Amino acid sequence: MNRQIRHVLTRRQVLAGAAAGAAGLAVAGPLAGAKAASRPGRWPMRLSTSSIGFTRLPIEQAVERIAKLGFEAIDIWSAHAGCPHLDDVAKRLGGAGLKELLAKHKLKLFAFSVYSGGYPRYAKLLGESGGGVAVHGCGRGKGDSLTAQMKAMHESLKGEVELAEKYDSRIAIENHGGSLLNSLDSFKAFVETNPHKRVGIALAPYHLQRAKASVEEAIRVAGGQLLFFYAWQAAPGTQQLPGIGPTDFAPMLKALAEVSYGGYVNPFLHGEPAPDEMAAALEKSRKYLLATHEKAVPA
Repeated sequence: MNRQIRHVLTRRQVLAGAAAGAAGLAVAGPLAGAKAASRPGRWPMRLSTSSIGFTRLPIEQAVERIAKLGFEAIDIWSAHAGCPHLDDVAKRLGGAGLKELLAKHKLKLFAFSVYSGGYPRYAKLLGESGGGVAVHGCGRGKGDSLTAQMKAMHESLKGEVELAEKYDSRIAIENHGGSLLNSLDSFKAFVETNPHKRVGIALAPYHLQRAKASVEEAIRVAGGQLLFFYAWQAAPGTQQLPGIGPTDFAPMLKALAEVSYGGYVNPFLHGEPAPDEMAAALEKSRKYLLATHEKAVPA
């Protein structure tokens, strides 16, 4: 495959990507945003955030904080950077206990981030919790063509896809610096070779910005195979969040609306500050995203 793809997508390519993902959305009922692509009028941006932002708090307090900030859903992390939340849920609450906790705070489950431990370890728990998206990365490239590497990567996911079918969930592969998925060429290869209705992309603008790739174009390439969107920018500290750092997120929200993204927009950062500082930063970021959506995305 030509590694220097054009950076202008045709309408046919955008529609093809959306159509490819629509089938996956149709079979994966647990994600609340699955119906968004068919709704008329303004694209209905909905917001979640990740529990790792409150890694110093137990899961009950993290859920309470996130709900009080006005987020609609949560992404719960396994033990990356020592986050205790998902393993604690597995050991102490189980799926029924997690559903009860989220219902108490009127919060929906968007995703489990399983960079540590892997999806198979948490697949049953995700299903028992109502199903959702499992987010993890992929390995580094091995020197073959992107097409060959992506085909091999998708082939390696067959066991996870079987679990996702059993537990009514989906798998989102995140782009990351140094990994196979971290360029516009690789996004295109992923979409073109993906045979799985339950597999898609978790898009992290932070890593695309560091690779000097267009986030908006990556969104359009992913199209209907976009399952998770980190509202996250390449900046230090809390400036990683929308509305605090320098990036204008309006073009990203427009691109998400263009492909009828059906998941949640998830403000995110690494290097988690103390809970009160994190809450204040997320509150500012949430207000910014809502105001930007109102101005940038037409009704």
